[in-house]
Amino acid sequence: MNDVHSAAATRVTACLIADGGTFVSRPVETLTLDFTGIVGDFHAALTRRSTSREPWHPRGTEIRNDRQVTIVSAEELAEVAASMELPEIAAAWIGANLVLGGLPHLTRTPRGTRLFFPGGATLLVEGENAPCRVAGKSIGDHVSGRDGLDLLFPRRARRKRGLIASVERPGTIRAGDAFTVRLPKEPT
Repeated sequence: MNDVHSAAATRVTACLIADGGTFVSRPVETLTLDFTGIVGDFHAALTRRSTSREPWHPRGTEIRNDRQVTIVSAEELAEVAASMELPEIAAAWIGANLVLGGLPHLTRTPRGTRLFFPGGATLLVEGENAPCRVAGKSIGDHVSGRDGLDLLFPRRARRKRGLIASVERPGTIRAGDAFTVRLPKEPT
């Protein structure tokens, strides 16, 4: 196994679910995952409609859901908040499902990386989660007295917005869980 980080250094610092009808999430102790994603979450589905992020498909085309789980790094969120001159950016504001600690460069994790959790769940990293104005607007909705955060967030969170993942193996993920990271094999 090609472990990137030891289980002692990498932990789930928060679990969140977007079960209120929008992408904004709220903290929970445990997430239950099946092949559609997080049970009860806004993004749970086997398929989804294509958006501007998939310009190779006409917008609205049904495609495989590679955005079942949104993962952010506690360290990267703190860096983005500081660069935006904010005291914090709560992971819930930008629709995160998992906040991971001990991975200060999480967004650089390559596609095809697998995250193994003690509750049996395995997540497959699908790629970087590009920062957008929608998440920036949500930050602005939670911070009073600051205009333009919808435009500032995409610029400051570039390469620090975290990852999108899909469920490879169902199971549970709990706040505080240590986990194992396995990088994909490099081509020979």
